[in-house]
Amino acid sequence: MPETIIQTSPLLAEDAAFTATVGAGDPFVHVIRKGEVVRIVDLEGNQAVDTLFYNADNYADRYSAQDTIRHQKNIYLTTGSELISTERHHLLTIVADTCGRHDTLGGACSAESNMVRYAIDKRPMHACRQAFIKGALQWSEQTGRQLDKRDLTANINFFMNVPVTTDGSLTFADGVSGAGKYVELRAEMDVLVVISNCPQLNNPCNAYNPTPVSILIWNAELRIH
Repeated sequence: MPETIIQTSPLLAEDAAFTATVGAGDPFVHVIRKGEVVRIVDLEGNQAVDTLFYNADNYADRYSAQDTIRHQKNIYLTTGSELISTERHHLLTIVADTCGRHDTLGGACSAESNMVRYAIDKRPMHACRQAFIKGALQWSEQTGRQLDKRDLTANINFFMNVPVTTDGSLTFADGVSGAGKYVELRAEMDVLVVISNCPQLNNPCNAYNPTPVSILIWNAELRIH
């Protein structure tokens, strides 16, 4: 499978059944029903969007980076990538992508990783893991279904550029996205999406300037893919 496949979507924003704007550093949690299509839009460019996916009926069954990479034989995600769960379920398919390549190896920033990668005094800075926990706890309070820090595992970094070097190292490079670019996914089963709109200020993944993103969801009967 090629590393990059650019594909635009025929879906119109005005037909979306749901829209939301997620500020830099904020969480977003929502259920995507089977057949629905969700679009994540990089509004201003080079914003990393850390994302977790779960089987909406069983949170123990969640996105697996290892199984997804093995399934598609590609370490990057792009149009046509099928996202696979820990129990080998087909969660979602990327059906449109105007950025072209997304990371699933770099993980989510945390207070601890900020200290190790950058400096001890970076510990108080807000990080994606904190936003994930905040979103999970809010969802638990809202629904009565337990989701907490023990459920935070492998994530996707949409729009983030993390090249793998010939010796197997990861590098955090300037983004390959731009203002208005998007990635669109079709749910192949009911899926819970948990987003941390990355607040990282210490590497180029957000162009050192975290910005909002937009979320749009289309009903299953309206999808064209």
